[in-house]
Amino acid sequence: MTLEATVSMGWVSTVVDAAQRLGVDPQSLLMTAGIPFEALSWERWPIDYITRLWHSAEQCTGDSGLGLKAGTGVRPASIDIVSFALQSAATLREAVSLVQRYQRLISDGGRFQMLPGNRGTWLVYHPRQGRLAFSPHQLEAVLSAVVTFSGWLSGDSLSVLRVQFSHSRLGHAAGYQRVFNCPVEFEQAFSGLLIANKDLDEPLPNVDARLAKVHEQYSQDRLAALDGERVSVQGLRRWLWTQLSQSLPRRVDAARALGVSQRTLARRLQAEGQTFNSLLDDVRREWALQAVAKGEQSLADIAQALGYAEASTFYRAFHRWTGMPPARWRKQSAGR
Repeated sequence: MTLEATVSMGWVSTVVDAAQRLGVDPQSLLMTAGIPFEALSWERWPIDYITRLWHSAEQCTGDSGLGLKAGTGVRPASIDIVSFALQSAATLREAVSLVQRYQRLISDGGRFQMLPGNRGTWLVYHPRQGRLAFSPHQLEAVLSAVVTFSGWLSGDSLSVLRVQFSHSRLGHAAGYQRVFNCPVEFEQAFSGLLIANKDLDEPLPNVDARLAKVHEQYSQDRLAALDGERVSVQGLRRWLWTQLSQSLPRRVDAARALGVSQRTLARRLQAEGQTFNSLLDDVRREWALQAVAKGEQSLADIAQALGYAEASTFYRAFHRWTGMPPARWRKQSAGR
């Protein structure tokens, strides 16, 4: 069963920070993306959320070098706890193998493949999209992040022999030259870096076999815990948020997205004192309050987005939640 793809907040922060460096504050960025500001407190995001964030950042900044700038701004915190394991790796090739193994802790939104050759090895990135098509800036951020983080691990610039992207060129050639310092080709069959084997196999300065085992065990434990964290009240709340406005979320769809049976889902929620219907009602309420206060949609459209067959049913639910009709709530919110 394929689980819904998600991404760590560390990687989300690379986009938010890049946009902020370019003059766009986080609240404006999320508002343009149609993502609730409270999402910044979540542990992970659905993959379509970060795709919407990328498109928002592209729109708000108008910067054709956005992806490259986000990637070069990557820090150990950007790749979550995987960075600890990488810091103890013996070589960059081993570090890439660790990323392949623990990629899900950073993001389910893609995977790396190594294709060894005589002089160099292709490091190919295969994106895994959700319902929304990735922004090409996402791909440029990933490959520039590889170069940046490799330099951080080795203490020296990475010798990239060639770079190619599956999309058309986004920015000026000089921007790509600054990041990769090698020929860059576009509209190719795949996106990837050709890295010199000597760089991949050069011993790293911080290699520590004993520490590497500790970090690797910790990464394994976190990977095992990740599936359990999906099937929780917080995990289900995140999923419900992403589904509202598309269709009324069903219990069977939630169980499928979280990779468990409906019975297991019910048991996990019961252990936290919740049910699927109570959580759905709670998320509907929060979604409705935000949408009504925002004032961009008609009340009828909001009712339809929330899965109410009749607007009158939505009005009664809203009155139950707030003690007042939605029109009055909207008026009061506008006056604050």
